[in-house]
Amino acid sequence: MSEENLAGVEPVVTFAGASYSINGRLLVGPLDFAVSRGETVVFLGESGSGKTTTLRLINGLIHPTEGTVSVNGRQTSAWDGVQLRRNIGYVIQESGLLPHLTVNKNVGLVPKLKGWTPAEIARRVKEMLELVGLSPGDFGDRYPHQLSGGQRQRVGVARALAADPPLLLCDEPFGALDPATRRALQREFKELAHRLDKTVVFVTHDVREALLLGDRVIVLEAGRVRFTGSPQEFSTSDVPAVQAMLGDSWTS
Repeated sequence: MSEENLAGVEPVVTFAGASYSINGRLLVGPLDFAVSRGETVVFLGESGSGKTTTLRLINGLIHPTEGTVSVNGRQTSAWDGVQLRRNIGYVIQESGLLPHLTVNKNVGLVPKLKGWTPAEIARRVKEMLELVGLSPGDFGDRYPHQLSGGQRQRVGVARALAADPPLLLCDEPFGALDPATRRALQREFKELAHRLDKTVVFVTHDVREALLLGDRVIVLEAGRVRFTGSPQEFSTSDVPAVQAMLGDSWTS
C-alpha cells in the first residue's frame, strides 16, 4: 500500500480502543468507531469534550497512548507524518491562510509541496477558486486581509481541496462567521463534499450545524462517545447528553 495515497480503502479512518492520556490524565477514550469512504461524520460536543484532540489523533499530530488509530488501514504511528498530513485537507476557523501569501499561492501551497509543476498548480488553483465561487481574476492576487470573512473561508475550502485529498478534517471552520454567511457556506460545503465524494470529519459545538452537515453524528462528552447515529436518530434519541443538547439548541 502506497503512503502517497489514501483513496480506495474502506473504512478511511478507524479507532480501535484508542485513548489519549497526558501524565496519567485521560483526555479521550477509549474510542471505537470507523469512518467510511464518502461519509461525513460530525463530532458534536461542548468545549473540552475531546473533539479537537480526537481530530489530532487522526492526522497524527498526537498518537494514542492506548489502542490504535488507523488511516487507510495503516496505523497513524506507522505513517510518515508529513506524507499523512499532506494527503489530508484541513478547513479551520478563520481559514488559517498565510497572510504574506496571495490567494493563488495559499491555494497552491500543498500541490507545490507535493511537487506539482507550475502549470498544474495554476490550472488547479483556477479550478478550485471557481469551484468555491470566487473569480480567479478578481481574487487570485489579493491577500487574506483584503478579503471578507466569508471569502477567506471559501479560500480555505479551496486550499483544503486543492491537492484532491480524499479525507477532509474540519475544526469549527464556520464558527466565527455571521449567521447568514455561515448558513450559506454550510450549504455549499455540504453540496461540495458530497459531489466530490470526500470523506469528512467535522468538529462543531452547534447542533443545527451537526444535523445539517452530518451523515452521522458522534456526541463526545468528557472524552467519551455518548451517542452515535444519523441526524434523524439524534433528533429522537433519549440519551441524556443528546436531550440536553436538543433542549439548549431549540431554546437558545
